[in-house]
Amino acid sequence: MTDLDLLHFEQLKKDVQAQYLKEYTPSYDDISKWKGIDIIYFQEDLRKKAKGNISEKTFYTYFKNSPVTKLPRIDMLTLLSVYAGYTSWYEFKKQHLFAGELLQDEKDLEDDERRELEKTVSSALNLPKTDYQPKTIEFKAPENAVLQKNDTENQIIEQKIVIENSPEKTEVKPIKKNHQRIAWIAATSIFVILLGLLGFKDELFEKTYTYCFTDADRNQKVQSNIEIKVIKQNESPVYFRLKPGECFHYPTKDKNLRMQISSTVYENLEINRNLENASDEETIALKPDDYKMAVFYYSTKDVSGNPSEQITIKRRQLENRISNDAVISQVYDNEIYGIETLDKQKYITLVTTPTTSLKNLSVIEMKKDKKGKIISIKFKISTNENNQ
Repeated sequence: MTDLDLLHFEQLKKDVQAQYLKEYTPSYDDISKWKGIDIIYFQEDLRKKAKGNISEKTFYTYFKNSPVTKLPRIDMLTLLSVYAGYTSWYEFKKQHLFAGELLQDEKDLEDDERRELEKTVSSALNLPKTDYQPKTIEFKAPENAVLQKNDTENQIIEQKIVIENSPEKTEVKPIKKNHQRIAWIAATSIFVILLGLLGFKDELFEKTYTYCFTDADRNQKVQSNIEIKVIKQNESPVYFRLKPGECFHYPTKDKNLRMQISSTVYENLEINRNLENASDEETIALKPDDYKMAVFYYSTKDVSGNPSEQITIKRRQLENRISNDAVISQVYDNEIYGIETLDKQKYITLVTTPTTSLKNLSVIEMKKDKKGKIISIKFKISTNENNQ
């Protein structure tokens, strides 16, 4: 990377901004002032025209700061160059040469980038530098070796010197073949016996519990997907996904069960059960979330008839559900721009626009007043470079 590369990247950002402004009218023309819904619409246009994506964190890192002190990855530079109308980052620089600048040959440039990547990976792995390689040296007992009364020459023939990574770690291990073989057979036999006993124990004490889910308002089976996260102590959570109307069958030997239940149209619920006295089958009622239902309906249902009429209906529903004084916050994966506040109308516009980003919107927290009006919303849109 050179100082000229950083200057070229600043040029590229201006070209990206100009490309977007050809078709869209964001809150500000200056790309460094874009936020919230402007970034979402830009991500959508980038996916459509360049077949790639950048996360909000990447956007804030490289577009909110000017000038930047480091370049994005080469694949990101190429993606933005393609969006701006060029075939590659190399082609963009070729078309924007500074006075007296000599552009490196494209093949040599690729080799340099590959070497830089290898250097970065090696540094990240923190591989130790050493000239020593592990090796094993075998030799026979010397001719003048003294045998014990019950030993044979074959029993003391094998000795090894193991050198590990440095000459300071040297260990001499005499090995007696017959004794080693007997010990190995005995250990294997014990392992097989224990494995059989443990398997029998698992079959003997394992029990399957069944949980079915109903709509608390309609008293019928839940007709949407349900996600279940089973949480075990000192273990990573286990995730399950149920189809509409499907029950959850969970075999376990544990005495307690803790699971978190979530759905696109129902309120989140956490269940804790003592399984020692629990029933084998249980029906759990989920309470519908009107707000989630409104967002889910719009983002997934095929719009028929007049699209603008459908949008108007959805906007009216949200207008009635959300208080005019509601505090609405979007959470980012970024230390500098951690939370951004949106007004009611911008939020309604965001959740009634069928973008790819809307599919990744999740409500972190929502509060209502005594009359059922939404007075606080905290949400997040999960995005990364792999989202298409």
